[in-house]
Amino acid sequence: MLYVNHVTKKYGKTVAVNDVSFGLEPGSLTVLLGPNGAGKSTIIKSIIGFLKYDGEITVNEFPNKTSEARKILGYIPELPSLYPTLTVIEHMEFIARAYKMTNYKDRIEMLLERFEMADKKKKFGDELSKGMQQKLNLCVGLLPDPDILLMDEPLLGLDPHAIKELKNYIEEMRQAGKTLLISTHIIDSVDMLWDKTIIMQDGQVKANVSRSEIEGQGKTLEELFFEVTEGLEPSSVKAPAEEASDADSKGESDK
Repeated sequence: MLYVNHVTKKYGKTVAVNDVSFGLEPGSLTVLLGPNGAGKSTIIKSIIGFLKYDGEITVNEFPNKTSEARKILGYIPELPSLYPTLTVIEHMEFIARAYKMTNYKDRIEMLLERFEMADKKKKFGDELSKGMQQKLNLCVGLLPDPDILLMDEPLLGLDPHAIKELKNYIEEMRQAGKTLLISTHIIDSVDMLWDKTIIMQDGQVKANVSRSEIEGQGKTLEELFFEVTEGLEPSSVKAPAEEASDADSKGESDK
């Protein structure tokens, strides 16, 4: 459905993304992991068409910057980009009309209600707190209901209720057959059901594995992440209980 083929992005002499390739299967949820500066946001912005790059990105066999691709491709950025002189409801109306949506009123009400923004309809963009701006950012991105949705650090700045609601909504989209790519550097935030993980470091893909493959190896996602990004051997990545057990065993042997 969405394929990234040998994509490289440079800023002057700095290589932000180096020969990256991967694909997203229809109806799958892929988690894009990596430390800060790994190239996650750069590859997402390349997919959505915000950046120039070398290589090829296709959506349903269409180049990603074509109108055919953009009709089914959605994006929720890490940082909200709101209009200070538009109210919450005006933001939603603007996006609905930009996407030529019909019968969208109920969907707007549903999203604002779920993310506790229904009582903020008349608030201007610059009157909202950072957390409220992020909630509006989510509502705006979710409104068109795209077939493929890219989300860059979507949980940052949200309160516990909004985090829970977003995770529930993500699972609902997954069950509805949507294709999702969620970027984060916080492994603990990825406790929803996911199908595949792509781990990036230094602008390259270091791992591209399914959930079943990781579980089949008896590893956790956290263990795999540190093996890949820090070069730790599987035996050196232990849970606290295992470390305590080893310490007890050593104490017994020293007696």
